[in-house]
Amino acid sequence: MISDRIIEQSSMTIDSWQAVLEVQRAIAVIRSPELTIGLAMAGAVAAGGMKLIEITWNSHRPQELISQLRVSLPHCLIGAGTILNPTQLQDAIACGAQFLFSPHCDPDLIKNAIAQNIPFIPGAFSPTEIVQAWQAGATAVKVFPIQTLGGANYLKSLQGPLDQIPLIPTGGVTIDNAQSMLASGAIAVGLSSNLFLPSLVKQQNWQAITHRTQNLLATLKN
Repeated sequence: MISDRIIEQSSMTIDSWQAVLEVQRAIAVIRSPELTIGLAMAGAVAAGGMKLIEITWNSHRPQELISQLRVSLPHCLIGAGTILNPTQLQDAIACGAQFLFSPHCDPDLIKNAIAQNIPFIPGAFSPTEIVQAWQAGATAVKVFPIQTLGGANYLKSLQGPLDQIPLIPTGGVTIDNAQSMLASGAIAVGLSSNLFLPSLVKQQNWQAITHRTQNLLATLKN
């Protein structure tokens, strides 16, 4: 597949990350309470076809988790999320994170990451925040939390004035509503608890999570 060929390149760039994003259209967001659980969660979605996996920085031992996943899942792009300050940003890059998400817009963090050719996607709530993030150089903008903002209808209302800005909604995206988010203008979606149902994680039912991932990706292709 085209995304596999891009990922296999020796050197990822912001442009190549965006190319994978436009094919995949979804990011699995992992907030893991234990290192071994995080490895299993990532393995489950990768087995279902997921190529973009974000490890939140408030996961257990995120640096080690990202580092191990870079080795065990070479056909996936492994990123870090919930990046709040320059130290976390540098630590994430040092352990191998290939893209970065934050819940807020910090122009200095954006510029720091982009200067190192690492995609950076800050979080934003209002049109003003979205534009500020984009003008600061963000690769894309995370619209968060989308459920509170009105879901797909909010994204659709942004398309008139802000259709040039790639938006990635998170915080309330589900397998059932993901396609409507894309239809309303999102370039991709981020899923966490709806993909990794807490009950399935507790049972360590990784096969069920793989199946949910397959269902999600199949839905996004329709």
